[in-house]
Amino acid sequence: MEALKIENYDLEFTGLADLEARLNELKQEVWGNHQNGSLSAKFGIPPISVLRADSEEWQERKRRWDALGINSEKGRPQELLGGLGKLAAKSGVGLTGGTSIFNPVLCEIAYSWFSPKGGTILDPFAGGSVRGIVAAKLGRQYVGIDLRQEQIMENRAQWNALASKEIIVEPVENKTEAPTPIWICGDSQNLDALAGNVDADMIFSCPPYADLEVYSDLPEDLSTMDYAEFKRAYFKIIKSACDRLKPDSFACFVVGEVRDKKTGFYRNFVAETINAFERAGLKYYNEMILVVPIATLALRAEKTFNSSRKIGKTHQNVLVFVKGNPKAATAKCGKVEVATGYEND
Repeated sequence: MEALKIENYDLEFTGLADLEARLNELKQEVWGNHQNGSLSAKFGIPPISVLRADSEEWQERKRRWDALGINSEKGRPQELLGGLGKLAAKSGVGLTGGTSIFNPVLCEIAYSWFSPKGGTILDPFAGGSVRGIVAAKLGRQYVGIDLRQEQIMENRAQWNALASKEIIVEPVENKTEAPTPIWICGDSQNLDALAGNVDADMIFSCPPYADLEVYSDLPEDLSTMDYAEFKRAYFKIIKSACDRLKPDSFACFVVGEVRDKKTGFYRNFVAETINAFERAGLKYYNEMILVVPIATLALRAEKTFNSSRKIGKTHQNVLVFVKGNPKAATAKCGKVEVATGYEND
């Protein structure tokens, strides 16, 4: 229809004017605003299979989370800061000042949709502070494991700076304070020893993409391993995490494909992740496609495509699994509560 307008076609004559009006109505029903009965008002983001992190509605929610002052990039190795080309492919992230951070809106909707209010979130690949801080501000107890002590210390410092700010959704049992996120320093291959007392209501994480980003020179760091060794450790960690998950509960991993650096072929990492969860006894239940902002991809796509026919990648896969009965898991989660009480709202 936009093309027809450019060509000065009369939409009334073509009969498309009524269709255009109806499409505008549908858009309002899906996105709308937070004062009406749209899907956006009810669920924060429309619960459909394509999540548009590049949309104005998503970006507005992100701006409100950013107003809290989360600096999740702190604690990252210096060689990873500013690497826009490589970091743009990282799962679920945005780019701020040349540094990748996990998208807080993705955390918000994952927790709100797939975990009960007041529940416990287990994250075997914690990384930066954002997943823990958002969980706490939504009244969830977060337990995250990361290998690097400097990352853990930065995460705790971040929380201490933000703990006094308002909780986003009213917590359970009329508590006025958000539950302090727990970050554990250690190797998630030893998850049973590190978090063996955790009874998780949800697993939520973004794992390392094999050797796409190397986070440290520690031998137990998955990003330093060859792919066969990486897979063995990855499957083991997922199994241990799933053992800590309560029956009738959801797990959600944010992943994307990663290429073999030598051959350029995809490793089929998304399918490997699904396989790992199914081996751990969970069932593959939902897939959502997260469309991320293009950022610097527009600057790189032409050269990469001309030299290798590799397509510029602007999406990630949000995989949801269930342990037990999905209807029972849904009932445990209860009604979705949309975060509205943002700072500076």
